[in-house]
Amino acid sequence: MRPSDLFDLTGKVALVTGGATGIGRMATEGLAAAGARVLICSRKADACEAVANEINAMDIHGSVEGFGGDVATEEGINAIVEEVKLRTERLHILMNNAGRTWGAPLGEHPYDAWNKLLALNVTGMFHLTQQLLPLLRAAATPEDPARIVNVGSVMGDIPKGTKTYSYAVSKGAVHHMTRVLSNDLAPEHITVNAIAPGPFVSKMTAFAIGTKEGQDTAAQGVPLGRVGRPEDIAAALQYLCGPGGSYLSGAILPLSGGMQSKAQPGIFNEDL
Repeated sequence: MRPSDLFDLTGKVALVTGGATGIGRMATEGLAAAGARVLICSRKADACEAVANEINAMDIHGSVEGFGGDVATEEGINAIVEEVKLRTERLHILMNNAGRTWGAPLGEHPYDAWNKLLALNVTGMFHLTQQLLPLLRAAATPEDPARIVNVGSVMGDIPKGTKTYSYAVSKGAVHHMTRVLSNDLAPEHITVNAIAPGPFVSKMTAFAIGTKEGQDTAAQGVPLGRVGRPEDIAAALQYLCGPGGSYLSGAILPLSGGMQSKAQPGIFNEDL
């Protein structure tokens, strides 16, 4: 029952796509801090290597290795899989984080935005997972399942993604794909869960909450009154991937400060 046991990832090997920035970067540090050996990839290999060096210089139990990889194409996925196979025979944790967004008013949302977002956010996520199943199966046991964590969004649950139509729809697809894969992979001792973040400061959200003023404005729409912190992501991944999370599968974990269940004012007078 000790936290040091429930969230320990010593000896685990993880892959985090898009692990050099944003939520992926937060998760990478959280996994490494719990003792995991974390492989990170993105289209910018130099950024991944720089983040790996930065985290490895910290006083943590785990380690990070960075390399280039593109989840948006079949060739890129094949290259990532081959690189992972060169580095490990077992993959205990796969965090599907790589993604992109797009915003445009209704009536002006470009046709290509749907193809670009779905190719990475949904199609790429599925096919990378599919190709890494042999390594995940090799790491899985009944007592300690292998873990898949997909990154969705609060926008995949509630219609709050103004002007981000293709992004919101893609994240709704991620949530349902998580449930479908969970159903299929549970008998193989592989859990599949997703996190559904609300506003977190990252390169993707810098246009809206990259400043203190923007964060204060966004916080007004969050029931808990603040934007997300790196610790919120790290703690969630340590739970989902550690011994304490071994009995959870098919869940969409809302990391949105209560946004997923925020309701409009009641239809009756609140003073009654």
